[in-house]
Amino acid sequence: MVCLGNICRSPVAEGVMRDVARQHNISVTVDSAGTANYHVGDQPDKRSMTNAKKNGVDISSLRGRQFCIDDFEDFDRIYVMDENNLKNVLALAKKEEHRQKVNMLLNELHPGKNMPVPDPYYGTDKDFEQVFQLAHKACTAIAEKLKKERNE
Repeated sequence: MVCLGNICRSPVAEGVMRDVARQHNISVTVDSAGTANYHVGDQPDKRSMTNAKKNGVDISSLRGRQFCIDDFEDFDRIYVMDENNLKNVLALAKKEEHRQKVNMLLNELHPGKNMPVPDPYYGTDKDFEQVFQLAHKACTAIAEKLKKERNE
């Protein structure tokens, strides 16, 4: 899960994906990162942590890190939150195989539409709730897809 600073959207998506995978009894490795290095080592934004906790997901132990080229080898799927993140991640891809792993998170709900998960940083509590709900819907779709793939 990748956003710009790795303090708002991507840690929420990481926490939600872990929770949804646990609920679906799916074993996955989930991590998050930012395309920028502004918040390496920092906790998620307090508003993200508060909203996630309100929805039953604790992300307080997560720490920011920057997306790196090794992530293409370490992960089967790389979900980005918006088109800028998409551009930045794809710029690091050295092979087509890596490019194929990258997708926008909301394409799991709206294939090919490249709809962004809005950045709530300058927004209100309502914006943080919207991010949580979008992440939950997309992560549920991912979990259902993974379950189907693994049962076939």
